[in-house]
Amino acid sequence: MIVGTIDLEMFKCVSNDMATDEVVITDRQLAHISGRHSQDYELYGAFIPDILKKPDYILEANKPNSAVLLKEISYNNEKIQLVLRFKTSNDPTDYKNSIITFLKIREKEWNRLINNKKILYSSRQM
Repeated sequence: MIVGTIDLEMFKCVSNDMATDEVVITDRQLAHISGRHSQDYELYGAFIPDILKKPDYILEANKPNSAVLLKEISYNNEKIQLVLRFKTSNDPTDYKNSIITFLKIREKEWNRLINNKKILYSSRQM
């Protein structure tokens, strides 16, 4: 299911080889998110389009053609982490940019990620 789009220009900090701006989440990943992060998708899933369009941070991920997006959302000032895998020209034609995981995180984890991961993009003053 398509859940939003990304600004390809903004995400050039991750890769110059992105084949589409559409982002999907598969049933398999929804099951993963629901199984590991209980109600996070149900409570905060409506914010995914905004997280994709206006992340606070884009961080380097552990896997190629992927990124960690962080966003503080207006609903209870919750902090959200979203891991996104990008479709490149080397991927099969039926691939799309895909959400790997999505969860609410605590302030301590937010700070750990910002301090320990390479920041590729920030909408905030450093």
